[in-house]
Amino acid sequence: MTPVCSLVIRSFNEQKHIRKLLEGIKMQKIAGQVEVVLVDSGSNDNTVAIAREYNVKVITIRPEEFSFGKALNMGCEAASGDILLFASAHVYPLYTDWIEKMIGPFKDERIALTYGRQVGCEVSKYSEQQLFNKWFPAYSNYDQTISFCNNANCAIRKELWLQQPFNEVLTGLEDLDWANKIKLKGYKIAYEAMAPIVHVHEETPARVKNRYRREAIALKFIYPKEKFSLTSFVRLTIANIFSDSFHAIHEKKFFANFFSIVMFRYMQFWGTYLGYNKETQLNETLRNRLYYPNAIKRPHKEKEFPEFFGTGEKIIYSGADGEI
Repeated sequence: MTPVCSLVIRSFNEQKHIRKLLEGIKMQKIAGQVEVVLVDSGSNDNTVAIAREYNVKVITIRPEEFSFGKALNMGCEAASGDILLFASAHVYPLYTDWIEKMIGPFKDERIALTYGRQVGCEVSKYSEQQLFNKWFPAYSNYDQTISFCNNANCAIRKELWLQQPFNEVLTGLEDLDWANKIKLKGYKIAYEAMAPIVHVHEETPARVKNRYRREAIALKFIYPKEKFSLTSFVRLTIANIFSDSFHAIHEKKFFANFFSIVMFRYMQFWGTYLGYNKETQLNETLRNRLYYPNAIKRPHKEKEFPEFFGTGEKIIYSGADGEI
């Protein structure tokens, strides 16, 4: 029987997080109709062993062959569903209808890609949470004008992947590259705010810098004329520190987070600066989504956005800290 969708997970040494994701998948209302494919790039911990406990199809890729696009392409090739749902190994769903919400927009035949909301958790850096708030707002949009998306919580049509595989050369942002190309073919991108997942990032400052450096390398490949100067680094670092500090003061979290805010934003934009060496021209809306700080205004209370919450049953993970 063809599954309703195939869920493709990329992993490398994710034993701390992957069980929680797999438990969340198991608790989905349509879990029995979902195929799960794990693409592991040489884990030397218990990641694969844990995955096999959940009847997951495991595909391996040698570390020296790895790229984000190649790992996804291998998972897509092994998947049998008409809809391909992607999740990072260090995310977990909040509600039992997560998968249903992610595949729902595909009722519109012109929708090629759906991506869902991401939120932080207790270990998230304050500035990372500000990025989640900006990149993944509380309202859905089923015909997005820009190519922004994120493969940590994303779904595409397999028939379109067969026509257009992911770029295996890019050092990141293979999702944005795919979305950009598919929009040029006349397809639509949907954002589903009602399909939230928790994205756990526990990165050192050096890893934050490396992440944004490789994404900048990829972005300049996608938009060859883009430029990110030393002036851009200084201006955007200061602007984002100021914006984050404003929100932290309003939330009475400033003193506990100020050092983290400065370090994260410095490493984010220093990594971005290091990754650039060519000029580009970015769509201004996309540039705003990727780089610019949140507006300096009093944030809305969550109760004003009931769509932040899922319509399915909330998943209760065992353990005092939510760990499985």
